[in-house]
Amino acid sequence: MTDQVDNWHKLARYDTNMQGELHANLLRNNGITVSLQPLSAMPGMNSGIVLWIQDTDLAHAQRILANIDTDGATPYEMFDEVSETGSISTLNSAKDDNNGGEV
Repeated sequence: MTDQVDNWHKLARYDTNMQGELHANLLRNNGITVSLQPLSAMPGMNSGIVLWIQDTDLAHAQRILANIDTDGATPYEMFDEVSETGSISTLNSAKDDNNGGEV
């Protein structure tokens, strides 16, 4: 048995479940284990969500989330772009190419 149960750290809290799940999928696509904690016990309630990360992945996950460019993009647009590319690192490099190197 390991002590990994005690090694979870709160990474972020989101007001909507969709935004939290989107960011959780970005992290999973980059090889990070994520645990989601809905803020409502009732299924279908959009009351928010908390992302929990293992301490060994905390710094890497923080860097990934810090590099998300959300200026002018809705969560739906971000989801569509990430679904097409598969990861945040691919998304950022694609934006660099499309903007002539400017982000």
